Amino acid sequence: MLPGMSSPSPSLADAVRSTDGLLLVVTGAGISLASGIPTFRGTDKDAVWKRDVTELGTNRFFQAEPAGSWSWYLSRFDKVLGAKPNPGHTALVDLERWAKEQGREFLLVTQNIDGLHKEAGSTELVEVHGSAQRVRCSGRRCVNGAPKGSLPRASVDISAFRANPVDENVPKCPACGELLRQHVLWFDEFYNEHADYQWERVLDASERARLVLFVGTSFAVGVTELVTTAARHRHVPIFSIDPAGRAAAGISLIAEPSEVALPALVAALRA
Repeated sequence: MLPGMSSPSPSLADAVRSTDGLLLVVTGAGISLASGIPTFRGTDKDAVWKRDVTELGTNRFFQAEPAGSWSWYLSRFDKVLGAKPNPGHTALVDLERWAKEQGREFLLVTQNIDGLHKEAGSTELVEVHGSAQRVRCSGRRCVNGAPKGSLPRASVDISAFRANPVDENVPKCPACGELLRQHVLWFDEFYNEHADYQWERVLDASERARLVLFVGTSFAVGVTELVTTAARHRHVPIFSIDPAGRAAAGISLIAEPSEVALPALVAALRA
């Protein structure tokens, strides 16, 4: 154990070590707080949920005010796209590596769109809410749109929109000319609307997981309800790392920051 590193709950390390089969980790915004990205429902002063996200983060709002939608997302993505992985992200890469060394199946499902798990090196990864690094066409039959298409955000020139953020300057699809949109799951959309969300893979993992570890989530979206319900039905151990102490009945809570608890967990498994 490294100096200054706290010890995780022995029951978590013991449970991870002794459980065969798929280890399923589900992360929320809390894991990226140490990277400088505000949470949604968290207690930090910049928590995004303190504003009216349920209206702004919708396809309905995009259709009504495309420039307003783009402006709101750019204000958030400018902070997201400059962030770097923290020790919690890198510890999950180490946990994936440990699981593979043990002949264990591992899957990381993140609700986050910041791309930090991928940047840290996670490979068995589902970005179930999409990615801030990509955009897609809003047209219904375009190769760059749903159900499979998207474009790298870096390939789209948004300088005209930044200079004058009006509807006429909202970036257009290079293939068909329709408006481009964020490549994210909006609140009035469904998980199966785009292949990149890998919803079938999440469904399968929720039914086969032998241990579930939530990290930094408020348990307020569809994917957490799905995984929790499936785990409880099959009497699978469920743990949650969350310094705010949020955990429902039947979930073992570790009330520590993820950037502390996750490296400690990996250190305990390697000991």
